[in-house]
Amino acid sequence: MTKVIEVFPRKVTCLDPVFIPMRDGTRLAATIWLPADAETNKVPAILELIPYRRRDGTVFRDLKMHPYLAGHGFACCRVDIRGSGDSEGLLTDEYTEQELDDACEIIAWLAAQPWSTGAVGMTGISWGGFNALQVAARQPAALKAIIALCCSDDRYADDVHYFGGCLLTEDAMWSSFILGLGALPPDPQIVGDRWREMWLERLQATRCWSSEWMRHQRRDAYWKRGSVCEEFSAIKVPVYAISGWDDTYSNAVPRLVEGLTVPSKGLVGPWTHAYPFLGEPGPAINYLQEAIRWWRHWLEDVDTGIMDEPKYTAWINDPHQPAPFYPDHPGQFVGEPSWPSPNVSENRLYLNEASLIEMANTGGTMRLRSPVTAGRDCGRYGGYGGIVPDMAVDQRREDGIGLCFDTKPLTEDIELLGAPVVSLTLTSDAPQGFVVARLCDVAPDGTSTLVTWGVLNLSHRNGHENPEALVPGEAVRVRLELNHVGRRFPAGNRLRLVLSNQHWPILWPSPTMPTFTIDSGVSTLSLPLRKGAATSVAPAFAPAEIATPVQMIELSQETHRRDIAIDVGARKESITLLSDFGSQQLTDRAIITSARVVDRMEITEGDPLSARLDTGWVLSFTSGDADVETRSSVTLTCDAERFHLAWRLQAYERGVLTFEREGGEWFDRDNL
Repeated sequence: MTKVIEVFPRKVTCLDPVFIPMRDGTRLAATIWLPADAETNKVPAILELIPYRRRDGTVFRDLKMHPYLAGHGFACCRVDIRGSGDSEGLLTDEYTEQELDDACEIIAWLAAQPWSTGAVGMTGISWGGFNALQVAARQPAALKAIIALCCSDDRYADDVHYFGGCLLTEDAMWSSFILGLGALPPDPQIVGDRWREMWLERLQATRCWSSEWMRHQRRDAYWKRGSVCEEFSAIKVPVYAISGWDDTYSNAVPRLVEGLTVPSKGLVGPWTHAYPFLGEPGPAINYLQEAIRWWRHWLEDVDTGIMDEPKYTAWINDPHQPAPFYPDHPGQFVGEPSWPSPNVSENRLYLNEASLIEMANTGGTMRLRSPVTAGRDCGRYGGYGGIVPDMAVDQRREDGIGLCFDTKPLTEDIELLGAPVVSLTLTSDAPQGFVVARLCDVAPDGTSTLVTWGVLNLSHRNGHENPEALVPGEAVRVRLELNHVGRRFPAGNRLRLVLSNQHWPILWPSPTMPTFTIDSGVSTLSLPLRKGAATSVAPAFAPAEIATPVQMIELSQETHRRDIAIDVGARKESITLLSDFGSQQLTDRAIITSARVVDRMEITEGDPLSARLDTGWVLSFTSGDADVETRSSVTLTCDAERFHLAWRLQAYERGVLTFEREGGEWFDRDNL
């Protein structure tokens, strides 16, 4: 049960707006929470720099978090990125050089304030975690430590654009959101009469960011820039990396803990894409106190004991029934002294015909050709928690149309912690294709729960930088690493590995439907088996605490649906995701805001070229003289050689269409 804290050790003052000047004259809008006595009792500063509109976008979590930290002796500075919210300028892409330059200037400005000790930390989730890592690699003098949540060290490996060398439908969904969000105006209460001029400037600069992302279908210089894994040693300050197993970005946490050369810690909980004090599925934890311990240690030189605890703390999920959403995960945290951990060893099993055992049974041949609708029951790429029905459901349908390999029923409980790896030898009858591996927990009653999965575009078998088409009929050996996982499998259950070569609607299909041939007893699955007795004791996290949430009146409720329609006659299947995030009147700032999105994916049986994605957002903002609604839409289709991206943005002022722009573009398929 989350506890609301209203009284803190130090009284909190909120400064809003604060305009931070950049050297080119652009002013960035910020809200700063700090102790009321900071001018006489100086404090460190903590920066969060994101484009999601601090006054009406992230305010729902900001007010739960930043005043809490300020009440414990920190100045928390939440800044709208250039061209977003109330900040001047234009926002043109993720993690631009301008954005990182601005961050370094903001850090220097914070360090020079009369209430500042000169020590600055940087934090953020998702976009804010990415740029915290990237700014740390810039080595601004005043930056002393960071906390990076739900983000990646590798922009190509596992962001929302590509995964395993395959195109994610999330790419177009994300670009539709940012298209609509970026077209909202600044707040007239903050910028005054200039709001409309600034708004029209943003609209005139409109473009669909997927146009840029789809020009880079391999891991080229575009993705390497901002991927701190290219040079971990460039980061000279301590890093706390945090995520959840049901989030898109959990793989980055062990990679960072392993790769960084500075003091670091990793924490992976049961959560989706959320701060751990808001974590769903639960249990949520008192992350804010954990952050305070980190900041005191590295910004104030106070030994809080946090660095004496395990370097890597991870949640081990207990068995549970599959469901599209759920409030809590059963399980427990475990602590590891390092990563890789001495408590984890490899257990190798062979992929024999229908079985998964420690000895190879050779001689048989298996064929894999998945229907284009394989993947329907595997949820969404990265969950968003709460009541959103985006988790994987019972996998029995998926297992039945894949190539299955089962262990015998377990005679004792086992724990996995790490990334399972499939070493696979196969031949293909087509030059393009990908292989998906899913690891499931099968109960005695047959219920199959998705535990983890991974994919590899086979043209990327020698790396993501220089794809090479397959030679039909020629055997290749590939290594496929599944997503990291923490999971207990109980005695009596079976482990099941399932291979497929379609994964719609998470992954865009290959241009043809390939058939793979796999010989029995040649390929293997390596499991990261964790010993029952560990040398480190996991920290005990208290229940979540928050500061007082934003004052608001709920005008309409949040609702979510996932609808599946099958037209048997037309042999067509469609999946529609409807998320209405409701409408809220923010009474402490006289703002009304609302958001809703519809994502629709359809495909015709036997025809991968029929794949179609339509995604669209409707966002509204009312404040002072501004009464604006934006409607964005992105459609992705394809033929055998190309992708086609079409987009549209409409902006309405007081119900009247004020601005409209659309575009369409073809992109050659680069081994996709």
